[in-house]
Amino acid sequence: MHIRIQRALFCGLVATLALPLGAQQEFAIRADVTLVQLHARVTDSKGRAVLGLDKDAFQLFVDNTPQPIGVFQGEDGPVTAGIVVDNSASMAPKRQQVIAAALAFARASNPKDEMFVLHFNDHARLGLPSGTPFSGRIPELESAIAAFDLGGTTAFYDALLLAQSQLQSAGYSRKVLLTITDGGDNSSQATLNEALNGAMKAGIVVYPIGIFSEDDRDRNPKVLSKIAEQTGGEAFFPEELADVTKACINIAENIRKQYTVGFRGLDDGQYHSIRLTATDPKLGPLHVETRAGYIAGGVAPTSR
Repeated sequence: MHIRIQRALFCGLVATLALPLGAQQEFAIRADVTLVQLHARVTDSKGRAVLGLDKDAFQLFVDNTPQPIGVFQGEDGPVTAGIVVDNSASMAPKRQQVIAAALAFARASNPKDEMFVLHFNDHARLGLPSGTPFSGRIPELESAIAAFDLGGTTAFYDALLLAQSQLQSAGYSRKVLLTITDGGDNSSQATLNEALNGAMKAGIVVYPIGIFSEDDRDRNPKVLSKIAEQTGGEAFFPEELADVTKACINIAENIRKQYTVGFRGLDDGQYHSIRLTATDPKLGPLHVETRAGYIAGGVAPTSR
């Protein structure tokens, strides 16, 4: 290890020890370069979210070998979130409903979350004022969400790459994207693989919402489902435009009900399987949704 890296880690450890326990855990998530993070949702036998579990309720296995959990954070930890909104010409009649839905997502999220807004058609642009990379203020987010520039085609993959670039300066280790589109990509310079691999390597969880019309020849729900599955998110396809708001609130609530589990990963460039289990004395064995493994220096597909 280079001396500069050693010194940085040592200084980080000293700073961590000076913090309260909760702050230590948050610092460790962001400072430990070998830490592998899992974002897990726990449900009971009836599919209901199970909240309030502590660290001792979880058991972690890496390559089928028990592994100590180094960092644990209960549900409702803050995230850095991007709201990515399609501005292509076909979105004109859906504009007001989409604005209301995206704003409902912001309002239903953790008040400590930091967010940004990204609009796209054949090009992508950030919605917050210049010099404001993120915001948690609802009025500021509302203005950014409402700033549509309708017209043009759909460069969805290019928008995902710009969102990933914005998340490089995220203040929190948990990074998510809410995307709303009514069509398949038809004008990006980037490919689906480039956009997807970038999100996976950065550990970004994507929650796409597709509001497709039956007569739209560019619609491709399988792409949105693939992006969601491989990044650990969930895709939503509301049958009615009025249901987009419900989907946005559902996504915000799901994010707030996730646990964060961290452990020290290896640095061998290999794939390692992950199995995370949870039990409760009253509820018995529980179902845990998280990714199925990791590649040293990257992120592997999820398991449900």
